[in-house]
Amino acid sequence: MGPDTGLLTIGAFARASRLSAKTLRRYDEQGLLCPVHVDPFTGYRYYAPAQLEHARLVAWLRRIGMPLARIRSVCELYATDADAAARDIRAYWARVEAETAARRDLAAFLVDRLSTETAGKDDSMSQLNAPLGLRCAARSDRGLVRDTNQDSVYAGPRLLAVADGYGGGGARAGSAAIDALRPLESVSADSGELLNLLADAVRMANHAVQDLPDSGTTLTALLWTGSRLGLVHIGDTRAYLLRGGQLFRITHDHTVVQSMIDDGSLTEDEARSHPQRALLLKALDGAPSPAAPDLHLHDAQAGDRYVLCTDGLFTVVPEAELRRVSATVADPDEAARALIALANEAGGPDNTGCVVADVVEL
Repeated sequence: MGPDTGLLTIGAFARASRLSAKTLRRYDEQGLLCPVHVDPFTGYRYYAPAQLEHARLVAWLRRIGMPLARIRSVCELYATDADAAARDIRAYWARVEAETAARRDLAAFLVDRLSTETAGKDDSMSQLNAPLGLRCAARSDRGLVRDTNQDSVYAGPRLLAVADGYGGGGARAGSAAIDALRPLESVSADSGELLNLLADAVRMANHAVQDLPDSGTTLTALLWTGSRLGLVHIGDTRAYLLRGGQLFRITHDHTVVQSMIDDGSLTEDEARSHPQRALLLKALDGAPSPAAPDLHLHDAQAGDRYVLCTDGLFTVVPEAELRRVSATVADPDEAARALIALANEAGGPDNTGCVVADVVEL
């Protein structure tokens, strides 16, 4: 025991907390878990039994890969508000899962590619065995309240995109972002390069809006390779996949409200009427260090339908109605028209942009 009979030596504390003495010394140096007493002559560290819970929390957070700086923040929250600490951990893990999903997609591609090469085939041969294409349409509408339309949409042979501009130059910002991606339609690249191409194009899109002060845009786009789609997403425009009659949202909103849903402080129903529901955490705004977009790979199947839209649609049209129209209106252009009509029937409070694309056998 230490100078006070209630204290534990570093060795005893290490055994009780299941952290090594070396780890405890490192955490002390970093200000993460400091002893309550250090002998001025020997430098020996002593800990209070009450610190064991703190030490175990640190150990658990390290096991999930949380950085030390973030652990320090969680521990400070835990000291005064355990619920806030829990929400912070939940928000951290939501970001980890999003990043892991992107790496998983790339790993799946690499496994598939290497397996294909082992079998004596390459990506192009695989595509020839199962030729697929896109049948698509894009529509945009001013709505019934706004004076201008700042939504931009595009549906080409390989590129699908929606952008929702904001600020005085919002319409130009959205168009400039999509224009920065359009050259990708003529670039030949396999799936492995797809995400790199999209990331580069988004950096160019961000550069394209830097001369529009107090303006910016969201962006959601899909680039087709023949068997896969590369997805790039930033902001609160969305992409949905209709497969087997089920509708799946394949993007994650970069908004204050979505972060509150992620950390459990807000429900989906409460989010629909929250006063900050349009407040963005990420967008293309011309900043010198732009926010990183979400990047994913998606395997396409014949019969899939992709729906890209701005918040003018999904904030007023229930997801059940979005699924119904997407599943029952066969022609992509008619489906886009029908979805925009639903938004206007709900009051048309915002501009609405919509792209509908079917994966079809050629």
